[in-house]
Amino acid sequence: MRIAVGVEYDGSRFRGWQAQTDTRTVQGVVEAALSKVADHPVRVICAGRTDTGVHATGQVIHFDSQASRSMRSWVLGTNANLPPDVSLLWATEVAPGFHARFRATARSYRYVILQRFTRPALLRQRVCWHHRRLELAPMRVAAMHLLGEHDFTSFRALACQAKHPVRTVERLEVGGSGDFIHIDVTANGFLHHMVRNIAGVLMAIGEGERAPDWTRDLLHARDRTVGGVTAPPGGLYLVGVRYPEEFDLPAVSAAVP
Repeated sequence: MRIAVGVEYDGSRFRGWQAQTDTRTVQGVVEAALSKVADHPVRVICAGRTDTGVHATGQVIHFDSQASRSMRSWVLGTNANLPPDVSLLWATEVAPGFHARFRATARSYRYVILQRFTRPALLRQRVCWHHRRLELAPMRVAAMHLLGEHDFTSFRALACQAKHPVRTVERLEVGGSGDFIHIDVTANGFLHHMVRNIAGVLMAIGEGERAPDWTRDLLHARDRTVGGVTAPPGGLYLVGVRYPEEFDLPAVSAAVP
């Protein structure tokens, strides 16, 4: 039986998603908890590996098991064995051809900025704190240049191991509510640090340090060294993964600051 699962986690106290020796990772605690419920070792595949300090409200994983358990038992039993900063949201049996990573057609992230004079206490590891106000209008103009298919070399980490830098961004919106700014982006795939680099560039434009056309210039430059500062990980959330309708996965709306 192949089972798909929705996962939510606070990445503040994890060294990212991917399992590593002698360090706390989301994959590590999820596999350990699932293995207790299955009564055999379980290995999971995720839709998108998140970095240290990055959060998720819409991560999707899959695993295979011969254990006879109800979907409710998979969720509640696993959650009983997980630490408080990780929770399974749903579980459903899927066709053998389902693959959490390779069958995904798009992924969505939200980057959250708190703009106020004083630093946050309750949200200190869940938002990007910016002590100066940002202008949304130029940020929105700049975001438009990044829509569509482009070479995002200037927005990838220098250590990125992706085979090619071309990605298609179908949605990139900048919105504000009170002291919060949200950068919402959906694409067919992401390069290492791509969203955080986009956020860093848009924040520099919002401060007035750069003109809105800077995003267009960076695309043409295809050079990470001329890009902006990588925004911190605490403001980044993986909020959704899209799959073909044939898999009929549950849609769960989770709260993000």
